[in-house]
Amino acid sequence: MSSEAQALNHPRSKTELFVVFTFLALQGVGGVLAVVQHELVDRRKWMTKAQFVEEWSVAQVMPGPNVVNLCLMIGGKYFGIAGALAAVCGLIGGPLVLVLGLAILFGGVADNPSAQGALKGMGAVSAGLVIATGLKLSTTLPKNPMGLWAALTFAVLSFAGVGIFRLPLAWVLLGLGSVACFLTYRALRHVPPKAESKSNREAP
Repeated sequence: MSSEAQALNHPRSKTELFVVFTFLALQGVGGVLAVVQHELVDRRKWMTKAQFVEEWSVAQVMPGPNVVNLCLMIGGKYFGIAGALAAVCGLIGGPLVLVLGLAILFGGVADNPSAQGALKGMGAVSAGLVIATGLKLSTTLPKNPMGLWAALTFAVLSFAGVGIFRLPLAWVLLGLGSVACFLTYRALRHVPPKAESKSNREAP
């Protein structure tokens, strides 16, 4: 087991889960992916980068909002159903109150050009945060069982399908995701048990 894996922490209570997810949800302007990754991996050290990528991949395939799926899995992992509910309530409770308040205030200035310009500026910042997080997590690609170049190929094809050709995300996940899962399964079948266990110990 690597030193990074040995140094991992875990939430001490359901209250801590609620507070942490409330705190990160209130920071997520336009999406909380970047904030979730920084908070759970870099700051709290509840998981490694590789573990975050794996959990996030499952959260994207499952129906429903990605971040909600992720916090359900994290809360359920440590405290069962009660932990999952605490994490979800923290994630949506604070933003719900904040958004309702902003909607009431914004209703009077929605047609103001300055307000519309501010929203466009927030969108650009949010896009930059998502791109930066994607580049940060790309360091886990060399450890993918398919190999670096195969993983990069699937990443580029996914970006092209959704970002350029405007294909539905569900079809891209179903098509490319199924092929990637099959190739990964084949690659893992050819890994000797000793080599596989050694790679797991060395993985961050």
